[in-house]
Amino acid sequence: MNVIPLFPDKSARETAPASVSNARKSTLSEKDAVDIWIARWLRIRRKDILQRYDCDPRRLYEVWEGVKHPASRAKALIRFQAEYPNLMDRVDFGGHRRIPRNERHPDQLSLFEDERA
Repeated sequence: MNVIPLFPDKSARETAPASVSNARKSTLSEKDAVDIWIARWLRIRRKDILQRYDCDPRRLYEVWEGVKHPASRAKALIRFQAEYPNLMDRVDFGGHRRIPRNERHPDQLSLFEDERA
């Protein structure tokens, strides 16, 4: 099996025509989604993943939340197991959890209740 490096050198991107390098990728293929899962499990920084695929950050979260290419996670797990068998016990394969920042949990209201009343 040929292993394709996830992040080849940047020289190819730097020499690309301006019309190609400045255009943001609007959609990701399923192959891209598999690579994105593997990059996440290898703990590659989100910034580096975004730079490689030149896409909006929301596209990554669509993959990680299973909105786009839901089967890519299972395919990535099979490929990860084949390519990185020594890392299988060191990686957290859990899904992405969205942490709401706007909503306050109702249990926190008890912190502000007046105990004298």
